[in-house]
Amino acid sequence: MSTNTVLEAKGLCKTYIVNKHQNNVLKNVNLTVSEGEMIAVMGPSGSGKSTLLYCVSGMDRATAGEIFFNGRSTAKLSDKQLTRLRLDEMGFIFQQMYMMKNLSVLDNIILPAVKSKKNRESRRAIEERGRALMHRLGIDGVGGNDINEVSGGQLQRACIARSMINNPKMIFADEPTGALNRASSDDVMNELLSLNRDGTTILCVTHDPKVAAKCSRVLYIVDGGIMGEKEFGHFEGGDKELRDRERDLNNWLMEQGW
Repeated sequence: MSTNTVLEAKGLCKTYIVNKHQNNVLKNVNLTVSEGEMIAVMGPSGSGKSTLLYCVSGMDRATAGEIFFNGRSTAKLSDKQLTRLRLDEMGFIFQQMYMMKNLSVLDNIILPAVKSKKNRESRRAIEERGRALMHRLGIDGVGGNDINEVSGGQLQRACIARSMINNPKMIFADEPTGALNRASSDDVMNELLSLNRDGTTILCVTHDPKVAAKCSRVLYIVDGGIMGEKEFGHFEGGDKELRDRERDLNNWLMEQGW
């Protein structure tokens, strides 16, 4: 692995046995993610997009192949060590905004830092960092609210803040805008872009070409294999650039059979 490689998968396979029938969801996938990239994973429903994200992040075990995260082979880690790796070095954002119902928005955001054994900060210092992230994401006023007292867009921004609380090496996002309207989707995507510009590496599963067009690279998965790859480079933020990227991406997706 090169020094700037955050994630690498070699010959990755994932097989499920359902009613005695073998279902090969991932088939010999090879993937390298460099530090600072923002990668979108696209493909038809059931193509293996989310399974790929779950396997490379250690949320699920691959059936075969090798996965290296920040130079460490995840196959050699115990379940407890893998849990600790996810907590300390990874951040997660999902379409369904999983939050603890008995905790306030702020307490949900800081929970990973409170649970992390690598963190030597006081509770007060952790809360200050949580509030700083909330300020950055424009949700200063809802820290004391219950999670059912905020909008979907606010809650997803809180999920982004939670994903950042332990200063992760990489964020994994599974349809992070899928449950939001267009305005909230654009807001959340702009926050992810801001994090990426600050150096955070992001792997994002999405069905939305408007989201993928803002990523630096797009992977297209069909039947468990990466069938195509589109390199864009980092998005600078101009309206014309976005329109050009969206048009280019949509043409490419049509060529891929989208």
